[in-house]
Amino acid sequence: LKMSWLQFYLPLHILMAACLCHSIKAPTSSQQSFRTDLFNFYHSLILADGKETTVHLMKDIPKRYYFVLEESRVLLPFTITVTPCDVPIEWSILVHKASASSLGKETQGDHDTQEVSQSQKAPSTVSTIFNYKGNSVETYMGMSSHSALYMLEFLSTERDTHITVYLTTDTTSGHLYPELPMDPRIDVIGVGHTTVTLTWKHSPSVLQHRESIQYCLLVNEKHNYKSLCAAETAIRSSGMKLPPTLALSLSPYLLEPQQVMILSNSELSIINKVSSGEVRQICMGTKNTYTVPNLSPSTQYYFDVFVVNLLTNASAAYTGTFARTLEEPEPKVTELKDGKVIQVVLDGKKQKFYSLQYQARHKKVQFSFQLCRGQARVHITKNGKTVASENISGLRYFSLKGKLLDTYLVQLRSTEESNSSVKVQVSPHFHEPLFPLLPESLKIKSFSKLRTCNSVTIAWLGTQEESKYCVYKRGIEEDQVWRELQNTDRCSGPESRHKSEKVLCKYFYDLNPQRAVTTETIKGLDAGTLYLFDVYLFGPSGIPVRYHSKVVKTRKKC
Repeated sequence: LKMSWLQFYLPLHILMAACLCHSIKAPTSSQQSFRTDLFNFYHSLILADGKETTVHLMKDIPKRYYFVLEESRVLLPFTITVTPCDVPIEWSILVHKASASSLGKETQGDHDTQEVSQSQKAPSTVSTIFNYKGNSVETYMGMSSHSALYMLEFLSTERDTHITVYLTTDTTSGHLYPELPMDPRIDVIGVGHTTVTLTWKHSPSVLQHRESIQYCLLVNEKHNYKSLCAAETAIRSSGMKLPPTLALSLSPYLLEPQQVMILSNSELSIINKVSSGEVRQICMGTKNTYTVPNLSPSTQYYFDVFVVNLLTNASAAYTGTFARTLEEPEPKVTELKDGKVIQVVLDGKKQKFYSLQYQARHKKVQFSFQLCRGQARVHITKNGKTVASENISGLRYFSLKGKLLDTYLVQLRSTEESNSSVKVQVSPHFHEPLFPLLPESLKIKSFSKLRTCNSVTIAWLGTQEESKYCVYKRGIEEDQVWRELQNTDRCSGPESRHKSEKVLCKYFYDLNPQRAVTTETIKGLDAGTLYLFDVYLFGPSGIPVRYHSKVVKTRKKC
């Protein structure tokens, strides 16, 4: 500023006191208006030059700021930028012009009453030079060659809010705010089921100051934001404590529980979990093309790009855009055939359904499921109506009745993050089940008292049907036990085992299920060694059922 605020403020204070105390004559209407203007200016705040000021507004209460420009032989340029951070506001610029000589005479009013009267007659004007109402970032550019007092008045009629105001009279030392290109639009150049690719024209500031300027992208499902501070205000109002320009300044703030930070390939992504969905902040340096990943299919997203000055945290907003991701393709449906066994692998991370379809050729059908690994859920519909839905473990049969040519849809999905796998069969022949008749328990028992240095004794339950049982063993390290038991494929048969691991095969049954128990002593073992034992049961169909693996350690000393 050409005149410091103290140089102006003190004469103004003296002048106002003189005007209010002078009571020789009743004031005219113009004089009263002038005194009111002075009173308003006196109770306003001084706006700093060259610095961004945050202004807090209370609903329906106007707030005023002022600044002074001194008379000059040349036109003095100045700019004012106002950024609403929430709701629309009203703001205006008023100017009071008076000659410097008038101000000089007014300051002598304490000594010469006649000069005060003359000064009151000095020509002066108070006029409104700019008005705006809305929530867009707005910049006023003006020129002045007269000594003038400017007042900015701000008003919020919706609710309490805050804004930022930037005044500068130095237009030669660069810009606080990064510059936008002539065409500030964001172009959508590609849309997929879970991705959207965007591009925008480079900011002139990026080309001039690449080290201190970067682009940041905001993605949300609600609407576009006209400024970065408006976006941050919206996130905070959703119940989140978000440090100002957290993603943009790369400051080491601690994240809230609702926030997830991802840093990869020099890109910083912050995902804010808010009530209206995710709000993502992604900073990608100076790249002006970006593919947004991990979006939901058939969802409309809003995209805003901000060019940010990392030294000042000041930003400028491109014109936001929106795009709707493509609908998720219909899941591939596999046809089930009578008696044929298929094994499906279920993706635990994507949690997608695996679909199987079957058209009945008989009124009665039986679906058989064997859980091989992990945890899974099955959902069966007949002609669009649900007939079964539950989590499965081990073996599970569903016997259903209907009409010829009924259409059954079987949907399977993993219920945990790791992959699961299931064997499935459908058959109209109830008397020829896929799996053999099973005992009450598939556990293998070992007898601690019968353990020796080179042998162990195990037992397992059988059934009323004569069936084949095969025993396999192999040595195992202690640190491998948990992993082996967790990752065991319960559908795999002896064909996956090495021939050296086979111990024996035997047939047995008992019509009395209480006595259908068999034991076996396995010899030729090493002392103090852990062994993994498996038993396989074979039924009429030849499909094996694997008992739960058992780990037993031989004695160290005998």
